[in-house]
Amino acid sequence: MGKLVTSSSIYDEVGKEIGVSDWFEVTQDNVDKFADVTLDHQFIHIDPEKAAKSPFGGTIAHGFYTMSMLSHFAESGCGISIADAKMGVNYGCDKLRFIHPVRVGSKIRGRSVLIDAEEKQPGQFLFKQRITVEIEGVEKPALIAEWLTMAFL
Repeated sequence: MGKLVTSSSIYDEVGKEIGVSDWFEVTQDNVDKFADVTLDHQFIHIDPEKAAKSPFGGTIAHGFYTMSMLSHFAESGCGISIADAKMGVNYGCDKLRFIHPVRVGSKIRGRSVLIDAEEKQPGQFLFKQRITVEIEGVEKPALIAEWLTMAFL
């Protein structure tokens, strides 16, 4: 689980690292399932033999697959939530950049910094986190997102 704070202490966390998630292995089976759900069956994702001849040297995860893992990473260590919140919902991204491809078989994790928190209405807090998805053993991150989450008290 990510960092748990009170509504009055959330502002003390702005500018600080919230946490780092556990490593998650990207498997061909999961990439294939994502391709089926999104109808994105480009060979670089689902055909290991053909993808081996590409500049990637093998299959890679979809960028949106990697982005979709943000919720999992938040739950496994890099998210932030208010202790008395009834729920939190995705609110979108202000900025999202896919920086480095994620090879199937790689491990990825999320690292989060809270860059803003604002009470939009009484009992509704909007958080902006910079989430960096790291690839084990690779210097460049897979992606960097300014991810927005709304918490409802």
